[in-house]
Amino acid sequence: MATKIRLRRMGAKKAPFYRIVVADSRSPRDGRFIDEIGTYDPTREPAAIQIDEEKAKKWISTGAQPSDTVRSLFKKSGVLK
Repeated sequence: MATKIRLRRMGAKKAPFYRIVVADSRSPRDGRFIDEIGTYDPTREPAAIQIDEEKAKKWISTGAQPSDTVRSLFKKSGVLK
């Protein structure tokens, strides 16, 4: 089972809020997920990023691949170098 770390869109129309989740790569964007490891709120100034570093590092070490957007969020928050 290939796992991805990606964003799951929540919130109202034109007011996005995202949860950072670990999901099977075959599941839909807002579908079933395995674990929730953080949140991202781009509507705040500055954007609010909250990530459970311990869980993120654990999932990366087990082979989960972060999406491009999540990889940039990890770099901003200091999870990845």
